Formats: sequence, C-alpha cells, structure tokens
Amino acid sequence: MTRNSATKKTTAKAKPPARVSKKSAAAKSAQPATGKTKPKPASPAKTAKKTSATTKKDAARPATKSTAAKSSKSKSSTKPARKKARRRPSVDPAVVHQIFSRFHAIEPEPKGELEHTDAYTLLVAVVLSAQATDAGVNKATRGLFAAANTPQKMVDLGEDKVRELIKTIGLYRNKAKNVIALSQKLIDEFEGAVPEDAKHLESLPGVGRKTANVVLNVWFGHPTMAVDTHVYRIAHRLGFSNGKTPDDVESDLLKIVPDEFGVPAHHWLILHGRYLCKARKPECWRCPITDLCPVKEKTPAPKT
Repeated sequence: MTRNSATKKTTAKAKPPARVSKKSAAAKSAQPATGKTKPKPASPAKTAKKTSATTKKDAARPATKSTAAKSSKSKSSTKPARKKARRRPSVDPAVVHQIFSRFHAIEPEPKGELEHTDAYTLLVAVVLSAQATDAGVNKATRGLFAAANTPQKMVDLGEDKVRELIKTIGLYRNKAKNVIALSQKLIDEFEGAVPEDAKHLESLPGVGRKTANVVLNVWFGHPTMAVDTHVYRIAHRLGFSNGKTPDDVESDLLKIVPDEFGVPAHHWLILHGRYLCKARKPECWRCPITDLCPVKEKTPAPKT
C-alpha cells in the first residue's frame, strides 16, 4: 500500500446521518415500546358480525340468578288489570212486586214436577234431571224408587242395576255412578239423612249449586233461587238481570224478589219459561205480565 492511499483512508470523513423530519420522529416516538405496529381498525361490517355472534351465544346461555331475579321481579311488579264491576240493571221494585203478585194470583202454591216422596228421593231425582226432561226422569225413577228409596237400599241395589233402570235418560252411566257414590257418602258422613245445608249438599257427588238450591227450596222451604235455563232466560227478558253466569243471575234475583215471594219465586219463573215465555217463540198473546215486560217485540196471536 502506498503512503498516499493510506492517507486518503485516514483522512476520509464519515458520511453525516440522514436528516429525519419532525413529523416522522413524532410518529416513531408514539409507537409502543414493543416495536409492534398498531393494528388497523376493523371494518363496520366485521364488527356487526362479531356483535351478532356474541349476542347469539349470550342468548343460548342460561339466565343467571340476577337476571332471573330481575325478570321475576319485573313480572311480579306488573299489577293485573282490575276486573270491572258488573253494572246491574235498574229495576223498579213496584213492577217486580206486581209481576210476582200476578204469578201468585194464578198459582198460589206452585209445585215442582219431579216425583218424590222425601228429601232423598228428591235429591236423586234432581241429580238425574241434568240435561233431561222432568217427564223422562219421572218415567225412570218410578222403577228405581220402587226398588230402592233409601241410601242403604240404593247401595245394596248396586251401580249395574241402577244403570239398567235409568238407561232411558241421558248420561245414565255417569249418573248411576253418582247416585251410588252420594248414597254411600250420606251413609258414611250424614247417618243416611240429606243435610239441610248448601255446603254439605254440594260436597255430595253429582250435586252442584242448582241441585242444592232445589232441594233446600222444595223440601226444606228455604228462599233459594235455582237458576236453570228457563230462569236464566226469563230473568234477562224481564230485565231482572244481565248476568253472564247462573251465579250472577241468582245473585241479582235474590236482591230484587220480595221476601213474601222468596220461596215460590223460582217455581213461578221455571213454569213461566217452560209453558209461556218459551225460548224460540214466546206466547206473548196469552202472557199475564205482557204489559209489564220490557221486550218491545211481542209475539202476536196465531191466525185462526
């Protein structure tokens, strides 16, 4: 190596570092110490997909205790809607009294048409009368009561024999079962006697509110109101009730029927509905209370 070349190497100056702009320097200093680059933000479409997937997973998971508690609390805090009180029709007491006075003048002591000899045979007859005519029931009970007219005799007779004797009326299989069951209960709990109490009567198999009211009224003389299809219809036509159930109609009638007519009132209404104020074609032309009836369209007399 020559002296001149060595001199050139020693005397050569190092190149100066490249200038860095202030903006690039600030950007570098802002990067994290790990040296990793900042990830790019996800697109709105991808974010929506992830959110919907997370929502589905959360929906599939069972509710936590706190969530269930909040849900039940919100349900319990919601008060049920109050049932509106039924507005009973306004009835003129003078008109009601006049109607029943006319019934009394025609039939002072109305009687039921079911044949019976005591409280027990009346109870059985009424139980058998559900969805059957009184005439049909009487035809069946004549043979039945000849064979058994007490609870013990009925139990001894047996369900098969009872069923055979009453097979001419509707629902005779179930009715035969109820007759035997109620007879056995009368023996076990009431010493074979028919109780003079609605609650005890309704505890017997096959005995509902209407049956209990009939027995209490007809045999024991209580001022009850047994609401059958005839009583229900007449109460609405005369404006005595607007109730939607037999219990509502019963409640309305008991409030307006004069005390002096309390016992025979339900008989009069039944007979009036059965023979005059019929369901399809009421015979208004021969009705004794047609002038007091609020129904505007009256059935004219048939042409001779």
